[in-house]
Amino acid sequence: MAGYGAFSLAVVAASERNPQRSTRQIPLARSAVTGQRIGGALIEVASDIAYRRLGIVNVAFLGTPGAGDRGWVLIDAGLPGSARAIAAAAAHRFGPTARPAAIILTHGHFDHVGALKALAEKWEAPIYAHPLEHPYLVGLRSYPEADPGVGGGLMSALSPLYPRHPIEVTDRLFPLPPDGTIPGAPGWQWLHTPGHTPGHVALWRASDRTLLSGDAIITTRQESAASVTTQTPELHGPPAYFTPDWQAAEHSIRLLAGLRPAHILSGHGRAVSGPALLPALDDLAGLDLQSLFSPVFNPKGLPAFVEDMLQTVT
Repeated sequence: MAGYGAFSLAVVAASERNPQRSTRQIPLARSAVTGQRIGGALIEVASDIAYRRLGIVNVAFLGTPGAGDRGWVLIDAGLPGSARAIAAAAAHRFGPTARPAAIILTHGHFDHVGALKALAEKWEAPIYAHPLEHPYLVGLRSYPEADPGVGGGLMSALSPLYPRHPIEVTDRLFPLPPDGTIPGAPGWQWLHTPGHTPGHVALWRASDRTLLSGDAIITTRQESAASVTTQTPELHGPPAYFTPDWQAAEHSIRLLAGLRPAHILSGHGRAVSGPALLPALDDLAGLDLQSLFSPVFNPKGLPAFVEDMLQTVT
Protein backbone atom coordinates (compact mmCIF):
# COMPACT_ATOMS: atom_id res chain seq x y z
CA MET A 1 0.00 0.00 0.00
CA ALA A 2 2.85 2.35 0.74
CA GLY A 3 4.10 2.00 -2.81
CA TYR A 4 0.99 3.22 -4.58
CA GLY A 5 0.31 5.78 -1.85
CA ALA A 6 3.72 7.40 -2.26
CA PHE A 7 3.27 7.45 -6.02
CA SER A 8 -0.13 9.11 -5.67
CA LEU A 9 1.27 11.78 -3.36
CA ALA A 10 4.00 12.51 -5.89
CA VAL A 11 1.37 12.90 -8.58
CA VAL A 12 -0.67 15.25 -6.43
CA ALA A 13 2.37 17.37 -5.63
CA ALA A 14 3.25 17.76 -9.30
CA SER A 15 -0.24 17.96 -10.73
CA GLU A 16 -1.53 20.83 -12.81
CA ARG A 17 -4.36 23.03 -11.62
CA ASN A 18 -6.23 23.26 -14.90
CA PRO A 19 -6.15 20.06 -16.95
CA GLN A 20 -6.45 20.53 -20.69
CA ARG A 21 -9.76 19.93 -22.39
CA SER A 22 -9.67 19.16 -26.09
CA THR A 23 -11.30 17.01 -28.72
CA ARG A 24 -9.15 14.12 -27.53
CA GLN A 25 -11.70 13.49 -24.81
CA ILE A 26 -15.44 13.97 -24.38
CA PRO A 27 -16.44 15.89 -21.22
CA LEU A 28 -19.18 14.56 -18.97
CA ALA A 29 -21.11 16.45 -16.31
CA ARG A 30 -20.36 15.47 -12.72
CA SER A 31 -23.95 14.23 -12.54
CA ALA A 32 -22.83 11.33 -14.75
CA VAL A 33 -20.72 9.92 -11.92
CA THR A 34 -22.44 6.96 -10.32
CA GLY A 35 -21.85 4.81 -7.25
CA GLN A 36 -22.22 4.98 -3.49
CA ARG A 37 -19.34 4.96 -1.05
CA ILE A 38 -19.54 2.06 1.37
CA GLY A 39 -17.12 0.63 3.89
CA GLY A 40 -13.73 -0.76 3.07
CA ALA A 41 -12.94 2.22 0.80
CA LEU A 42 -15.27 0.66 -1.76
CA ILE A 43 -17.69 2.33 -4.14
CA GLU A 44 -20.75 0.24 -4.99
CA VAL A 45 -22.25 0.73 -8.45
CA ALA A 46 -24.71 -2.18 -8.33
CA SER A 47 -25.76 -4.72 -5.72
CA ASP A 48 -23.10 -7.10 -7.03
CA ILE A 49 -20.47 -4.67 -8.39
CA ALA A 50 -18.06 -2.54 -6.39
CA TYR A 51 -14.69 -0.98 -7.05
CA ARG A 52 -11.74 0.36 -5.12
CA ARG A 53 -9.54 3.17 -6.37
CA LEU A 54 -5.85 2.52 -5.74
CA GLY A 55 -3.94 5.69 -6.53
CA ILE A 56 -4.17 5.93 -10.32
CA VAL A 57 -6.14 2.77 -11.10
CA ASN A 58 -9.27 0.82 -10.17
CA VAL A 59 -9.87 -2.79 -9.24
CA ALA A 60 -13.39 -4.24 -9.40
CA PHE A 61 -15.19 -6.83 -7.30
CA LEU A 62 -18.03 -8.91 -8.78
CA GLY A 63 -20.29 -10.59 -6.26
CA THR A 64 -22.92 -9.78 -3.65
CA PRO A 65 -21.93 -8.72 -0.13
CA GLY A 66 -21.22 -11.72 2.06
CA ALA A 67 -20.80 -13.99 -0.97
CA GLY A 68 -18.28 -16.08 0.95
CA ASP A 69 -15.45 -18.31 -0.17
CA ARG A 70 -15.14 -18.66 -3.97
CA GLY A 71 -18.35 -16.67 -4.36
CA TRP A 72 -16.89 -13.62 -6.05
CA VAL A 73 -14.41 -12.50 -8.72
CA LEU A 74 -11.63 -9.89 -8.72
CA ILE A 75 -11.04 -7.84 -11.86
CA ASP A 76 -7.40 -6.70 -12.15
CA ALA A 77 -4.88 -6.42 -9.33
CA GLY A 78 -3.77 -2.82 -9.00
CA LEU A 79 -0.39 -1.24 -8.44
CA PRO A 80 2.62 -2.84 -6.77
CA GLY A 81 2.21 -2.64 -3.02
CA SER A 82 -1.59 -2.70 -3.08
CA ALA A 83 -2.20 -6.34 -2.08
CA ARG A 84 -3.11 -5.49 1.50
CA ALA A 85 -5.61 -2.81 0.46
CA ILE A 86 -7.27 -5.12 -2.08
CA ALA A 87 -7.46 -8.00 0.39
CA ALA A 88 -8.95 -5.72 3.06
CA ALA A 89 -11.62 -4.47 0.67
CA ALA A 90 -12.46 -8.04 -0.34
CA ALA A 91 -12.68 -9.14 3.29
CA HIS A 92 -15.00 -6.25 4.09
CA ARG A 93 -17.36 -7.05 1.23
CA PHE A 94 -17.33 -10.82 1.07
CA GLY A 95 -16.11 -12.06 4.44
CA PRO A 96 -12.74 -12.37 6.21
CA THR A 97 -11.94 -15.80 4.77
CA ALA A 98 -13.60 -15.35 1.38
CA ARG A 99 -11.32 -16.14 -1.55
CA PRO A 100 -12.23 -15.31 -5.15
CA ALA A 101 -13.35 -17.93 -7.62
CA ALA A 102 -10.98 -16.29 -10.10
CA ILE A 103 -8.88 -13.24 -10.84
CA ILE A 104 -9.67 -11.84 -14.29
CA LEU A 105 -7.20 -9.54 -16.03
CA THR A 106 -8.26 -6.94 -18.56
CA HIS A 107 -4.56 -6.76 -19.48
CA GLY A 108 -1.11 -7.06 -17.94
CA HIS A 109 0.25 -3.53 -17.54
CA PHE A 110 2.05 -2.83 -14.27
CA ASP A 111 -0.83 -0.89 -12.73
CA HIS A 112 -3.23 -3.79 -13.30
CA VAL A 113 -1.04 -6.68 -12.10
CA GLY A 114 0.99 -5.08 -9.30
CA ALA A 115 -0.48 -7.25 -6.55
CA LEU A 116 -1.38 -10.20 -8.77
CA LYS A 117 1.25 -12.71 -7.72
CA ALA A 118 0.82 -12.00 -4.00
CA LEU A 119 -2.97 -12.21 -4.11
CA ALA A 120 -3.11 -15.31 -6.32
CA GLU A 121 -0.79 -17.10 -3.91
CA LYS A 122 -2.60 -15.85 -0.81
CA TRP A 123 -5.98 -16.95 -2.15
CA GLU A 124 -4.80 -19.95 -4.21
CA ALA A 125 -6.81 -18.41 -7.02
CA PRO A 126 -6.67 -19.10 -10.76
CA ILE A 127 -5.81 -16.18 -13.05
CA TYR A 128 -7.52 -15.77 -16.41
CA ALA A 129 -6.34 -13.59 -19.29
CA HIS A 130 -6.62 -13.54 -23.06
CA PRO A 131 -4.03 -15.87 -24.67
CA LEU A 132 -2.41 -12.92 -26.49
CA GLU A 133 -1.63 -11.39 -23.10
CA HIS A 134 0.06 -14.52 -21.73
CA PRO A 135 3.61 -13.74 -22.97
CA TYR A 136 3.63 -10.70 -20.66
CA LEU A 137 2.45 -12.82 -17.73
CA VAL A 138 4.84 -15.76 -18.03
CA GLY A 139 8.12 -13.88 -18.23
CA LEU A 140 8.55 -14.05 -22.00
CA ARG A 141 7.96 -10.56 -23.33
CA SER A 142 8.09 -6.94 -22.19
CA TYR A 143 5.56 -4.38 -23.36
CA PRO A 144 6.71 -1.83 -25.96
CA GLU A 145 8.47 1.26 -24.74
CA ALA A 146 6.20 4.07 -23.62
CA ASP A 147 5.84 7.08 -25.89
CA PRO A 148 6.12 10.26 -23.79
CA GLY A 149 5.36 12.40 -26.82
CA VAL A 150 1.69 11.54 -27.25
CA GLY A 151 -1.19 13.07 -25.38
CA GLY A 152 0.77 15.71 -23.49
CA GLY A 153 0.65 15.84 -19.73
CA LEU A 154 2.94 15.03 -16.86
CA MET A 155 1.84 11.40 -16.71
CA SER A 156 2.89 11.00 -20.33
CA ALA A 157 6.23 12.67 -19.65
CA LEU A 158 6.88 10.26 -16.79
CA SER A 159 5.80 7.19 -18.75
CA PRO A 160 9.32 6.00 -19.72
CA LEU A 161 9.82 5.36 -16.00
CA TYR A 162 6.84 3.02 -15.71
CA PRO A 163 7.64 -0.72 -15.52
CA ARG A 164 7.23 -2.65 -18.77
CA HIS A 165 8.82 -5.94 -17.82
CA PRO A 166 6.81 -9.17 -17.72
CA ILE A 167 5.69 -10.86 -14.56
CA GLU A 168 5.72 -14.59 -13.85
CA VAL A 169 2.46 -16.26 -12.81
CA THR A 170 2.66 -19.29 -15.09
CA ASP A 171 1.55 -21.82 -12.49
CA ARG A 172 -1.80 -20.12 -11.92
CA LEU A 173 -2.49 -18.69 -15.38
CA PHE A 174 -5.24 -19.94 -17.70
CA PRO A 175 -6.70 -18.67 -20.96
CA LEU A 176 -10.13 -17.11 -20.85
CA PRO A 177 -12.73 -19.60 -22.10
CA PRO A 178 -13.16 -19.39 -25.89
CA ASP A 179 -16.95 -19.26 -25.52
CA GLY A 180 -16.71 -15.80 -23.97
CA THR A 181 -17.86 -16.74 -20.49
CA ILE A 182 -16.21 -15.44 -17.32
CA PRO A 183 -15.24 -18.12 -14.78
CA GLY A 184 -17.06 -17.47 -11.52
CA ALA A 185 -19.25 -14.69 -12.95
CA PRO A 186 -22.45 -16.04 -14.55
CA GLY A 187 -24.13 -13.60 -16.91
CA TRP A 188 -20.90 -11.85 -17.85
CA GLN A 189 -18.95 -12.26 -21.09
CA TRP A 190 -15.52 -11.08 -22.17
CA LEU A 191 -14.84 -9.21 -25.40
CA HIS A 192 -11.48 -8.94 -27.11
CA THR A 193 -10.65 -5.22 -27.29
CA PRO A 194 -7.05 -4.92 -28.53
CA GLY A 195 -5.11 -1.76 -29.22
CA HIS A 196 -3.91 -0.74 -25.78
CA THR A 197 -2.38 -4.22 -25.55
CA PRO A 198 -2.71 -7.24 -27.87
CA GLY A 199 -4.82 -9.26 -25.45
CA HIS A 200 -6.85 -6.54 -23.79
CA VAL A 201 -10.41 -7.54 -22.89
CA ALA A 202 -13.52 -5.79 -21.62
CA LEU A 203 -16.33 -7.39 -19.61
CA TRP A 204 -20.00 -7.02 -20.55
CA ARG A 205 -23.27 -7.95 -18.85
CA ALA A 206 -26.18 -7.63 -21.25
CA SER A 207 -28.92 -8.00 -18.63
CA ASP A 208 -28.31 -4.50 -17.25
CA ARG A 209 -25.99 -3.20 -20.01
CA THR A 210 -23.03 -2.83 -17.67
CA LEU A 211 -19.57 -2.50 -19.19
CA LEU A 212 -16.25 -2.99 -17.42
CA SER A 213 -14.12 -1.42 -20.10
CA GLY A 214 -10.64 -1.86 -18.65
CA ASP A 215 -8.41 0.65 -20.42
CA ALA A 216 -10.13 0.41 -23.82
CA ILE A 217 -12.34 3.33 -22.75
CA ILE A 218 -11.49 5.26 -19.61
CA THR A 219 -13.25 8.06 -17.76
CA THR A 220 -10.34 10.36 -16.96
CA ARG A 221 -7.51 11.88 -18.97
CA GLN A 222 -4.77 9.53 -17.82
CA GLU A 223 -2.02 11.51 -19.56
CA SER A 224 -2.61 14.46 -17.21
CA ALA A 225 -1.61 14.40 -13.55
CA ALA A 226 -4.25 17.03 -12.81
CA SER A 227 -7.04 14.94 -14.31
CA VAL A 228 -5.79 11.80 -12.58
CA THR A 229 -5.87 13.66 -9.27
CA THR A 230 -9.24 15.38 -9.65
CA GLN A 231 -10.95 12.50 -11.50
CA THR A 232 -13.00 14.95 -13.55
CA PRO A 233 -15.42 12.72 -15.50
CA GLU A 234 -15.02 12.37 -19.25
CA LEU A 235 -14.83 9.68 -21.89
CA HIS A 236 -11.38 9.03 -23.27
CA GLY A 237 -9.57 6.43 -25.31
CA PRO A 238 -6.87 4.27 -23.72
CA PRO A 239 -3.85 5.91 -22.04
CA ALA A 240 -1.97 7.24 -25.04
CA TYR A 241 1.59 6.70 -23.86
CA PHE A 242 1.06 2.93 -23.54
CA THR A 243 -1.11 2.39 -26.64
CA PRO A 244 0.91 1.12 -29.63
CA ASP A 245 -1.95 0.25 -32.03
CA TRP A 246 -4.40 3.12 -32.50
CA GLN A 247 -6.21 1.50 -35.40
CA ALA A 248 -7.14 -1.47 -33.22
CA ALA A 249 -7.90 0.83 -30.27
CA GLU A 250 -10.36 2.84 -32.36
CA HIS A 251 -12.04 -0.36 -33.54
CA SER A 252 -12.37 -1.51 -29.92
CA ILE A 253 -13.96 1.79 -28.90
CA ARG A 254 -16.50 1.49 -31.70
CA LEU A 255 -17.22 -2.11 -30.70
CA LEU A 256 -17.92 -1.11 -27.10
CA ALA A 257 -19.94 1.96 -28.08
CA GLY A 258 -22.07 -0.31 -30.25
CA LEU A 259 -23.15 -2.26 -27.18
CA ARG A 260 -25.03 0.85 -25.98
CA PRO A 261 -23.98 0.46 -22.33
CA ALA A 262 -26.01 2.07 -19.57
CA HIS A 263 -23.14 1.97 -17.07
CA ILE A 264 -19.36 2.05 -17.52
CA LEU A 265 -16.73 1.19 -14.93
CA SER A 266 -13.26 1.61 -16.39
CA GLY A 267 -9.72 0.91 -15.29
CA HIS A 268 -9.07 4.61 -14.66
CA GLY A 269 -11.58 7.20 -13.50
CA ARG A 270 -15.00 7.07 -11.89
CA ALA A 271 -17.95 4.88 -12.83
CA VAL A 272 -20.41 6.75 -15.05
CA SER A 273 -23.99 6.36 -16.28
CA GLY A 274 -26.99 8.45 -17.24
CA PRO A 275 -28.61 9.98 -20.32
CA ALA A 276 -25.47 11.82 -21.46
CA LEU A 277 -23.45 8.61 -21.69
CA LEU A 278 -24.55 7.29 -25.08
CA PRO A 279 -24.19 10.59 -26.97
CA ALA A 280 -20.74 11.00 -25.44
CA LEU A 281 -19.82 7.46 -26.48
CA ASP A 282 -20.91 8.20 -30.03
CA ASP A 283 -18.74 11.32 -30.03
CA LEU A 284 -15.77 9.33 -28.74
CA ALA A 285 -16.29 6.61 -31.33
CA GLY A 286 -16.25 9.26 -34.05
CA LEU A 287 -12.83 10.67 -33.16
CA ASP A 288 -9.75 9.97 -35.25
CA LEU A 289 -7.59 9.24 -32.23
CA GLN A 290 -4.62 8.11 -34.27
CA SER A 291 -4.18 11.61 -35.68
CA LEU A 292 -5.22 13.43 -32.51
CA PHE A 293 -2.56 11.66 -30.48
CA SER A 294 0.30 12.77 -32.69
CA PRO A 295 3.62 13.27 -30.89
CA VAL A 296 4.11 16.59 -29.11
CA PHE A 297 7.64 15.78 -27.98
CA ASN A 298 10.91 16.07 -29.82
CA PRO A 299 14.43 16.09 -28.38
CA LYS A 300 15.05 19.69 -29.46
CA GLY A 301 11.73 21.07 -28.26
CA LEU A 302 9.63 21.21 -25.15
CA PRO A 303 8.74 18.02 -23.27
CA ALA A 304 5.18 16.78 -23.32
CA PHE A 305 4.30 17.85 -19.78
CA VAL A 306 4.66 21.54 -20.75
CA GLU A 307 1.18 21.23 -22.24
CA ASP A 308 -0.21 20.69 -18.77
CA MET A 309 2.11 23.10 -17.00
CA LEU A 310 1.05 25.97 -19.27
CA GLN A 311 -2.52 25.51 -18.11
CA THR A 312 -1.53 26.78 -14.66
CA VAL A 313 -0.72 30.23 -16.05
CA THR A 314 -3.57 30.64 -18.53
